[in-house]
Amino acid sequence: MKFNTYLIAKGLAATALAASVGFGVNAASHREAPQIAKMPKVDATDFYVFRSYERGRKDYVTFIANYQPLQAPYGGPNYFTMDEDAVYEIHIDNDGDAKEDLSFQFRFTNTLVKNGKHIRVPVGDKKIAVPLRAVGPISAASTSNLGEHEAYSLTLKKGHRNGGKTKTLRSASGMTEFTKPLDNVGNKTIPDYAAYANSYIYDVKIPGCKQDGRVFAGQRAEAFAVNLGEIFDLVNLVPLDGDAFPGGIEQSRENDDLVGKANVTSLAIELPTKCITTDDEVVIGAWTTASVPGNGKGKGKGNMQQVSRLSNPLVNEVVIGLPDKDKFNGSKPKHDSQFAKYVTNPSLPYLLDALFRDAVGADSDIAPSNFPRQDLVTAFLTGFPGFNQPAGVVGSEMLRLNTAVEPTWRNRQHPYGVVAEDLAGFPNGRRPGDDVVDIALRVVMGALCHPVPLGAELGVDGAVEDEESDLINLGLCDPEDAPVGNAPFTDGAPISAAELQNVFPYLNTPLAGSPN
Repeated sequence: MKFNTYLIAKGLAATALAASVGFGVNAASHREAPQIAKMPKVDATDFYVFRSYERGRKDYVTFIANYQPLQAPYGGPNYFTMDEDAVYEIHIDNDGDAKEDLSFQFRFTNTLVKNGKHIRVPVGDKKIAVPLRAVGPISAASTSNLGEHEAYSLTLKKGHRNGGKTKTLRSASGMTEFTKPLDNVGNKTIPDYAAYANSYIYDVKIPGCKQDGRVFAGQRAEAFAVNLGEIFDLVNLVPLDGDAFPGGIEQSRENDDLVGKANVTSLAIELPTKCITTDDEVVIGAWTTASVPGNGKGKGKGNMQQVSRLSNPLVNEVVIGLPDKDKFNGSKPKHDSQFAKYVTNPSLPYLLDALFRDAVGADSDIAPSNFPRQDLVTAFLTGFPGFNQPAGVVGSEMLRLNTAVEPTWRNRQHPYGVVAEDLAGFPNGRRPGDDVVDIALRVVMGALCHPVPLGAELGVDGAVEDEESDLINLGLCDPEDAPVGNAPFTDGAPISAAELQNVFPYLNTPLAGSPN
């Protein structure tokens, strides 16, 4: 395997980055805090940032911000429109100062059609509005039977999200209003949903950029594989690979609570790499937020209040303590030092020890003991030098992507990303086919304290190579600090990029409400 010098210039190994950032990830961010559980329309679920791997698009970066968790495909008749009072944003920090430099803002409207009135039908001597959103089949060629029009505008803020310069994005034909397709009601209403939805992928002009981007907002099939029910039931499974550990869980799609069972709403935008990076910095950080007017509970008028925030998934579920969950959702990356204790002294390993000490045959604490967890602090708040840490970085929680790393084509992607020598994967950004759950479980229990399989060619300062195995101890902690750090932890719910689309917006066509 060959490595370019920018990957190994002066830092820690890419493998360390992969595993460490994974600490904050065990599942998608669904209903993660008390307040946001009351506001599903603005609840961010997953966030993906990666070099585009659609053929011919490698000079672009794709951002996908998912909202509205656990959508039942048959969830009519109102389905899953977006909040007209909210602002949904994708933020990019391209100079490492923990402040947004670019913010792409989505605002939605939902109007009745037919001259401002809903579709009405003759019943006796009266015209009566129908209770459904459509009165007949609709397609990419004809939406005359559709009784509503959900649309959105897209603006770019440069600088501070509340005070920067605002530019409206236009389509290649000059439109400033973009259509969000109707959710996948069923095959009778929308016989060819893929073609219908794809007709609402737009080329957009990016202010100050010579190249166009692309945007899509609409329902997609859930792509995040996780054994969700069992995990939150005090991890009601033995989270070790059954092929290697008797009594452990076997890998099976049957263990997955989301993929193939639920939909989600995706806000996807693809941007030219050179238009979102600076001249001397190839690393970007990104996160998504949603804000509502008034007091942050969707009530009252006044300034917008941030109520949802997401970058690395499941940070708020299993890292941030219950008293601070709402506070985290309303916070900004530049203020993340207030949550540092949850990283330096994480509680999840303590819980796993209490639940599974006997299962792994240990007679003493199996949680890592290298406090403070400086390895996690580095990845969680700063990134790693020489790989995805920008110069002069200010500690903050966000997905970081080294945009100079070449994308890996779909059929060559490894679900374990960087830790499996696929440098374009998690946690160098995150792709839909990256299995962040397994990475997280292994790392939180101390995988970085044990030798990792990348070899000496990375040139890690302080690393010690085992010449026989070609493994490296990264020097972040000692094996005795993590007695089960090399155990094959897993939730038993696999995922692979081969199961997903190979083109923008990458997530699959949503599951139909009927037939099911």
